[in-house]
Amino acid sequence: MTSRFEQLVVDCHEPRRLARFWCAVLDYTVHEDRDGALVEIGPAGLPSLAELRARAVAPQILFIRDDARKTAKNRLHIDVCPIDSDQQTEIERILALGARRVDIGTGEGASWVVLADPEGNEFCVLRSLAPGHYAE
Repeated sequence: MTSRFEQLVVDCHEPRRLARFWCAVLDYTVHEDRDGALVEIGPAGLPSLAELRARAVAPQILFIRDDARKTAKNRLHIDVCPIDSDQQTEIERILALGARRVDIGTGEGASWVVLADPEGNEFCVLRSLAPGHYAE
């Protein structure tokens, strides 16, 4: 028996706002919105339950309203990889969506760039997977 990573839950102040941001970053769509208190996003065209059991599917992200303030660096974060552009172009696109650069002490020479979403949750933009941009 095994388990599969199904969903990442993010406690946040404004679930709809954060869901819109991550939908734009990941090309996801909203699958459920419970009056803005709980918003679930994931890939468009999710398969049936039988298909979900038979094959791997990208995890969904569930945003739940929580009034607690973020007080420290994330203990868990999302990594994203550009699939159709270079890393810098993707960083610029995500910054335009509302992210900001953050310094968590990574240092010079890292192959990834740390950003924060509109509520300050850190995430990394890794190297590009686009043809002609991928370097092993």
